Amino acid sequence: MKYYELRKQICDVCYKMWQLGWVAANDGNVSVKLDDGTFLATPTGISKSFITPEKLVHIDKDGNIIDALDGYRPSSEIKMHLRCYEERDDVGAVLHAHPPTATGYAVANKALDEYSMIETVIAIGSIPVTPYGTPSTYEVPDNIAPYLGEHDVVLLQNHGALSVGADLMTAYYRMETLELFAKISLNAHLLGGAKEISRENIDRLIDMRKNYGVTGRHPGYKKYPNGSN
Repeated sequence: MKYYELRKQICDVCYKMWQLGWVAANDGNVSVKLDDGTFLATPTGISKSFITPEKLVHIDKDGNIIDALDGYRPSSEIKMHLRCYEERDDVGAVLHAHPPTATGYAVANKALDEYSMIETVIAIGSIPVTPYGTPSTYEVPDNIAPYLGEHDVVLLQNHGALSVGADLMTAYYRMETLELFAKISLNAHLLGGAKEISRENIDRLIDMRKNYGVTGRHPGYKKYPNGSN
């Protein structure tokens, strides 16, 4: 994808996050890895509904600004993003948001670990809640790092959610899948509880990831020790 087109795609995703109610005020952040190992990231202090291509910040692997409009700098949460890239060389984009239902589970410290929805089993598997970390500190990246080996989506305790992908749209779709599954899970709970899929059928669904071209890691994929397909 051409450089400017990628900037526009980041803005489209930011606007969609705001439109769906996943972020309010200045919440949330998005980053994408470029071919040269540097990154484009959303700036701090700006609503995702107001992001435009020229407002994105170009940074290096240490978070130092390479290019940005005067007064613009990356979110202090960029530490979390950079840790994802450091831990996973297959990650090309990171998205952090506060989708309401999924974040409700994060606030309640309840993992979305039931294998009860076919599409979710295939796409992301179980979603853990990572330990609490103070925003803008290294507590958050340090606390998510142990989960990145097997998970592409995690809940951040009392905070929100994080998704990673080989590219921006994959990371975005995973966040969509998370929020829809959280809504379905909550409804199932109100109806008496979800009925989990059998272990045999779970294995069959996970094996379908290869046929569907699903990239990334999966906590239930036992054919490879690191959870990768």
